[in-house]
Amino acid sequence: MLDEINILFHQGKQFIPNITNAKLPINFTNGRPIISNNITSQEADLANAICPTQAIEKQPFSIDLGKCTFCMECVKICGKDKINFTNDYKTATNNRNNLIIKAGDDKPILIEQKIIRPEIKNIFKKSIKLRQISAGGDASQEWELGATNNVNFDCSRFGIDFVASPRHADGIVITGPITENMHQAIQICYDAIPKPKLIILVGTEAISGGIFQNNKALNRTFLDKNIIDLYIPGSLPHPLTFINGMLQIMGNI
Repeated sequence: MLDEINILFHQGKQFIPNITNAKLPINFTNGRPIISNNITSQEADLANAICPTQAIEKQPFSIDLGKCTFCMECVKICGKDKINFTNDYKTATNNRNNLIIKAGDDKPILIEQKIIRPEIKNIFKKSIKLRQISAGGDASQEWELGATNNVNFDCSRFGIDFVASPRHADGIVITGPITENMHQAIQICYDAIPKPKLIILVGTEAISGGIFQNNKALNRTFLDKNIIDLYIPGSLPHPLTFINGMLQIMGNI
């Protein structure tokens, strides 16, 4: 016992005590962008042309975080004084339109409480179990989801856990662009989860297909048939983005 106390004394708390107000380093640039109203038509044309996922609209100028890969090519063209990707990691939302950031819009991305299904907050407020499905992903988003339960973030203390069986789950977390080979597997997994259940999309590829959005190897019709409860944008999304989004939809923030 004395050895354990000694270790705790020297190491201190390894987890982040206040997960909802944690500050990320300024070099984290996968957060919410702030876009100036001073982008010229020429800059808008160039940024639109170079964007690999058609995430940029020219008029009015906007960036769709559901498509953005955070490659920063638009920043190189327009300059950081006109497009600034901040370290604001709270970008999860349950309204797909909230991921479209327009020029001159400097308000936070929020989860709209009024459109959260009542049964989610009533049943899953204290605990929620999730089955993660990699639907053609490259393991990067999966690594970040794995990090949500390490000693730093420790999402289990909030009742958020990943389980192996859909029979034990309350919802599915999809990563990857959803390939044809994974389309039926997702449906089978989703059908095995008892009602009520959630669908959470994590990462640019899951939300829009990302750089693969026009690939014939994809089959994203599952998303057209079901309600998406939470969008976690990013390439890659930060663990804090996922945890804060989950806490909000559970009604704990």
